[in-house]
Amino acid sequence: MEKKYNKVVLAYSGGLDTSVLIPWLKEHYGCEVIAVSGNVGQGTELDGLEEKALKTGASKLYIEDLTKEFVDDYIIPTVKAGATYEQYLLGTSFARPIIAKRIVDIALKEGADAICHGCTGKGNDQVRFELAIHAFAPQMDIIAPWRFWELNSREKEIAYAEAHNIPLKINKETNYSKDKNLWHLSHEGLDLELPSNEAPINKPGFLELGVSPEMAPDKPTYVTIHFEKGVPTAVDGEKLDSVALIEKLNKLGGENGIGILDIVENRLVGMKSRGVYETPGGSILYAAHAKLEEITLDKETSHYKTQVGLKFGELVYNGQWYTPLRKALSAFVDSTQETVTGDVKLKLYKGNIIPASVTSPYSLYSEDMATFNEDDCYDQADSAGFINLFGLPLKVRALNDQMLFAKTGEHFPSVDK
Repeated sequence: MEKKYNKVVLAYSGGLDTSVLIPWLKEHYGCEVIAVSGNVGQGTELDGLEEKALKTGASKLYIEDLTKEFVDDYIIPTVKAGATYEQYLLGTSFARPIIAKRIVDIALKEGADAICHGCTGKGNDQVRFELAIHAFAPQMDIIAPWRFWELNSREKEIAYAEAHNIPLKINKETNYSKDKNLWHLSHEGLDLELPSNEAPINKPGFLELGVSPEMAPDKPTYVTIHFEKGVPTAVDGEKLDSVALIEKLNKLGGENGIGILDIVENRLVGMKSRGVYETPGGSILYAAHAKLEEITLDKETSHYKTQVGLKFGELVYNGQWYTPLRKALSAFVDSTQETVTGDVKLKLYKGNIIPASVTSPYSLYSEDMATFNEDDCYDQADSAGFINLFGLPLKVRALNDQMLFAKTGEHFPSVDK
């Protein structure tokens, strides 16, 4: 016999999946449905959400403003790590844990029997939501209808919504699967499912955060970003809080066709999936932060941090934000950022981010050392001894190979002759 629930908390965005879930849950379980939306900067998508949720059967809707916390505690630590996943700047990935955590808080407060989400059984978000729920409410039941319900396609969901008079902002022709927050906007589905189809970035209405590189101005835009210990704090000399800073960079980047990524990525569940991402401000921040690290981190730290960033990106993508390893990696990253302070000037031009200048009071770059002109701080004769020592293992092996060949006519294994 199927388990019954009295009260279910639903992760509610007002999109197609969650819009049909309110009446479906009530029909299927006869339960009270409490909807929870996390505001992570999706803007007008929240307009009219409460009215819609209540009209479709929810007993109440929580709209939780998580934007500042999202930026300070999730986005900025990821930028400092230089973490990406196959070029993707993790816009959906690090938004899910903070939303899921707040949903758990409300479910516990409301005495709910279960938490429901509208993630598909083919996607990554189901993992991200459920790992966060396990981290903070390990005994809580989770309802994931996409794994068993009869509405097993977006076309069937649209038909169900129309039959139940649920208003939608999409139709069968504009049914891209999208996710929007302060950091990015993703597009999946429809013609994008075939990698042989060019992404319609020049089609009016497709891009929402900016224009395509072809439509960008013919004149470049310069922007200067100031960082304090790896944290961006000002744009063009104007101090801004973290949310306003990203909003400003989104505007500048969007106007110049920055941050459009068309990628076939490897999903956690094993399949490849194509997505088009808009991340204008985020792309600028990543480029600026990396440029500043070029002159403020020593070689060994920089190279090792690249490996950490790769693992950090995988953890975020795979929904493992609330793990000891992610916390430990963040501690390492923070220790590397003590000297990542300074200014980076970039030129934005038709989708390109071009470095213009970088300065820091902690710069490790020495013009005196690097110059091709005469200097009195680097003795070029020292390089001979360095090369002799650095190449000693190779020299010894070559000498031994010569002796072996003279005796046996054979070379050392793996010696390229």
